This record gives sequence, structure tokens and C-alpha cells, in this order.
Amino acid sequence: MKLKIKLPLLFLLMLLVLMFSIGMYLKFVFAVYSPIRTTLLDSRYIALLLPIFAIAGCIFFILIIYIHFRIEKPIRRLNTRLGEVNVVHPLPPLALKRNDEIGELYKHFNKMEHRLQLAHREQTDMIAAIAHDLKTPLTSINGFTELLATHKDLPETEKQEYYELIQRKSAYMVELINDFSSFTKEKLELESMVPKPVKATELFEEIAFEYEYELAGLDIELTCRHSFTDSIQLMVNEPMIRRVFGNLFSNAVRYGGKNKLKVYMTGYLREHYAYFQIEDNGIGVPDKELSSLFLKFFTVDQSRQIQKGGLGLGLASCKSIIEHHGGEIVAYPSEYGGLGIRFSLPLAVHR
Repeated sequence: MKLKIKLPLLFLLMLLVLMFSIGMYLKFVFAVYSPIRTTLLDSRYIALLLPIFAIAGCIFFILIIYIHFRIEKPIRRLNTRLGEVNVVHPLPPLALKRNDEIGELYKHFNKMEHRLQLAHREQTDMIAAIAHDLKTPLTSINGFTELLATHKDLPETEKQEYYELIQRKSAYMVELINDFSSFTKEKLELESMVPKPVKATELFEEIAFEYEYELAGLDIELTCRHSFTDSIQLMVNEPMIRRVFGNLFSNAVRYGGKNKLKVYMTGYLREHYAYFQIEDNGIGVPDKELSSLFLKFFTVDQSRQIQKGGLGLGLASCKSIIEHHGGEIVAYPSEYGGLGIRFSLPLAVHR
């Protein structure tokens, strides 16, 4: 029960108990004693009123005890915990089994603390990932430049090979920095994102048309089907959603790991959401890694990341965009043998 209901009911109950006690007491007094005809300051009046004051005092004491243990103490405990928040060494979640406003406050505090810990962990992982991904090519560049500086008598063909290697490593570093810069810029764009109604059929068919020819150039077959009607509209920011499709198709091509790769795009309606699926018949992802695919800087195979490029931000970017739209995105083993990604988008409300 909520406090805004519980407290008025408690005070009303205490008032009724007080009034009932006073009524019963006065009934008893006037049944035994005849009315006292004198001033209110008469000692006999004061003696009769003392039990009434005692009853009121007990009720007041009960209210004080209730407010102390049920309101003031939990708030004081929460206030103390606010001064002890530590994202580096997290404390156990606050436990309070209540369904009122204070119980909700504890739940929201625990969620807030958990989000702070995740943000700190992501920040640490981000720094470690960037440092790791930049350190590898920098080490190679330093080694090649030192070799060129100390061995000036190297053949020209060998020198040219080292120069080309340095150039490739430098280009890889630039790509990593650009990927990270694009991701941070996208986070800022999401804060000011303006969704608009978009026809589901038009969006699906335009995406299918665009990537069918692009994938065909890479000798990859794209199969598309949907069950949308012309009356179905999505409330989305179209450039952002196109970016999601681009990341998912790019991810399938980059990590499909199969010569005759096939990609399947499906769209359907369920309740108040439109669902889209991008699947492939590639090598897939181990089941234990599926829940981690959308984490920032996560890659299933570090060696594939070095060979194929990228910081592991593509799927994390998709997750941010879809969740900002009010949808959800999940990964699952595809029936075609590879990886499947499913995401939902809210429908536009007709007024």
C-alpha cells in the first residue's frame, strides 16, 4: 500500500481509537458519578481528564514509533548509503521488502547504483580497449622505424616493404580513431533525435533494394520477405535506423566466415511493434557469447578483429539506437546455421 494512502488511514484509525476511548470513558464516568457542577479548574475535573490525556499520549507515542521505524529510519539509511556510493568497490544492494513509495525509492536507488557501476566499467573497458588496439600497431610502427634507422644498408625493396607496413598500420590506427569518434558523435546525436512516422513497407523495401545490389557485388545472396501492409507506420528517426541496418549487414559480411554466404532479412508485425530480423548462414557465434555481443568493445575473436578491423562498437551502436527508439534488440542462433539479430520498433500512434 502506498504511503499517501497508508498514512491518512493510520491517522484516521488513531483518531477513531481516541474518540472511541474518550466516549467509552466518559460514558463510564457519567454512569458512576453525577455531573460535577463547578468550574473546569476543579481538581475533580482534572482527575477525570488525566486518563484521556494518557490515551492520547499512548496514541501519539505509537505514531512516533511508526514514523521512526517505517519512514525516518529507512530514509536515514538511504541518506547514509548515498555518502558511501563506491563504483570501484560496490556495496551489496540495499534490501527493503516494501511496496510503498519508500520501497520504490530503494529499488530505483539500487538501479541507479548499478547503472553507475556499469558506466564506470564501460569507461574503464573503453580506455583499456582503445589503449590495447592502438598499442599493437604502434609497437609495430616503432619496430619498423627503429629497424630502418639502425639498418641503413637494407635493400630498397625491403625498405619499401617496411614503409608499406608502416603505412598500413597507420591507416589502421586512423580507422580505429574514426570509429570511436563516430560512436561518441552518435551518442550525442541520439540525445536530440526526432522520430517521425515512416511507412514500414517503404523502409523495408528501400533497405532491401539498396543492400541486395551491394551484397551481390560481394557475391552474397540476400533474401527478403515481410508481412507489412501500407497502413503500418513506424515512429523512428530514419537515418538512425538505416545506420542500424548498415551495421548489421556489415557485421554479417565481415564475420560471416563462409564462402557462399547468404543473408536473410525478415519483417513482421506483433502487437504494437514491428520486428526486423537479419540472419545469415555463416559460422555463427557460441551460445555463451550471445548475451555479450552488444557490449561496447566486445568481439568474439580478437584475431578476427585485427584482421577485419573495427573496435567492436557496431552492435553496441545498434543497441543504443534501438533502445532510444523504445525498442529491443537481441541475438540468437539462426535457423540457417549462423547468427540472427532481431530488433523491434514502435508503431506510430494514429490520432
